[in-house]
Amino acid sequence: MRCLYREPMDLKGEIRDFLTSRRGRITPEQAGLNVFGARRVPGLRREEVATLAGLSVDYYNRMERGNLSGASDSVLDALAGALRLDEAERAHLRNLAAASQPNPRRRRGSTTQSVRPSVQWMLDSMTSSAVFAENGRLDALGANRLGRALYPPLFGPARRQPANWARFVFLDPEAPKFYGDWDRAAKDCVAILRAEAGRNPHDRELTDLVGQLATQSEAFRGLWAAHNVRLHTRGIKVFNHPVVGRLELSFERLEVAADPGLMIVAYTAEPGSRSAQTFDLLASWAATEEPTDSAPNGPAASQDSQTTPNNNA
Repeated sequence: MRCLYREPMDLKGEIRDFLTSRRGRITPEQAGLNVFGARRVPGLRREEVATLAGLSVDYYNRMERGNLSGASDSVLDALAGALRLDEAERAHLRNLAAASQPNPRRRRGSTTQSVRPSVQWMLDSMTSSAVFAENGRLDALGANRLGRALYPPLFGPARRQPANWARFVFLDPEAPKFYGDWDRAAKDCVAILRAEAGRNPHDRELTDLVGQLATQSEAFRGLWAAHNVRLHTRGIKVFNHPVVGRLELSFERLEVAADPGLMIVAYTAEPGSRSAQTFDLLASWAATEEPTDSAPNGPAASQDSQTTPNNNA
């Protein structure tokens, strides 16, 4: 079986596999091309992609071999159009191209490892929502009281470092029961990690995380091999909470401008809904179960109290 993760990350391989997988999902008919004779594969051929993008076959072949060095924005846009990439995939292609330059343009430095005290204060001040702080690797860096109550497997007494949403989803046996749609949660986790790999291809901790998940989870290996990326900025998730039962919550995922790569994820219940009543019950339970002086607050506490395997908030 071909290796699905690399140590260190093989950027040329990432580019090759991404472009190959994207052209493989588009049929000639979908691209408006006439088909003559039998075809061995359902997707587009390299020369067809080159024609659709207005590139020479040799140039596109060089790109698909993993060489995006020197590709202009107009060339990348043309290629994205030919491959019918969505917004997340276009951003991923640009990140891969930036990383392949002789002097890569780094949009940010090392991945955020902790939250500033003022960020944690902000989380704590949001009392009617479950709020989390996470980085691009899906490390759980902070949470408010209701957030910790929503995810007891991550923030409960059995926690251990490092707390990470993807480890929870793929390695914790309780995760499939915890999520109303585990398959969706798993796909979202992998898509976020794949996008982060394009932004920070030399992040050793990310490579180690992917290696661990690929070694220990067959489900992760299959999803990682698909090379899918997507925006994960809002939506609805269903939880089967071990204390209060079913919760259907809306979430918003926002980046902290002052800390590039740090995301704030807030879960709320629709006012007047049954989930809102259940969420209030969870808040009441959390207020009685978690001693104020022992609750993790700020970077120091989050370093001392990170949990077991975990998922994207």
